[in-house]
Amino acid sequence: MHSGLVWHVVRYVPSQADVAVFEAISSPPSGDMCHALRWYNHIKSYQSEKSSLPGVKKALGQYGPAGVADDTKSPAPAASKDDDDDDFDLFGSDEEDEESERLKEERLAAYAAKKAKKPALIAKSSILLDVKPWDDETDMAKLEECVRSIQMDGLLWGQSKLVPVGYGIKKLQINCVVEDDKVGTDILEEKIVEFEEYVQSMDVAAFNKI
Repeated sequence: MHSGLVWHVVRYVPSQADVAVFEAISSPPSGDMCHALRWYNHIKSYQSEKSSLPGVKKALGQYGPAGVADDTKSPAPAASKDDDDDDFDLFGSDEEDEESERLKEERLAAYAAKKAKKPALIAKSSILLDVKPWDDETDMAKLEECVRSIQMDGLLWGQSKLVPVGYGIKKLQINCVVEDDKVGTDILEEKIVEFEEYVQSMDVAAFNKI
């Protein structure tokens, strides 16, 4: 198995250029030349299949800076149409991959921008509360005034009415709309029963998600 990122003599994959340089080296590079040693071991792992690597094997002096001695013994085989096709396909594949990656990034950026402009959905609920007084002498107008005096971010009071419960006693039934992340029934009950002069208790008569 050939893995890891390794620089090659030409291209981005092992080729006949790597074979030519490999065969010109009499021994592995020293340990302090870690990149060269890694390349050497990588090309060495292709020993059984080096003849099938792409490209045309040339004289060593034709790789790298001018004036490098030609130590290779194998004559350079004639270029074939298949080799030319291989070269074209490899480079063409790289260009196609780059173009595909660019288009993908553009689509992701456009999607992110569109999503950022879309307002976030706020979860809300409609709650119907029953607020019970102590007795029939409780000032219900004052009781409702106290309830509506409760103001919080995410709370909107709605319609209300008095509902008879017996013995001349009436309860306040009042609707409110709340943002679920900001207001809950617990905090509403806590604040309403604080008006203990007028309020005996509070119950949730209905609870519906909007």
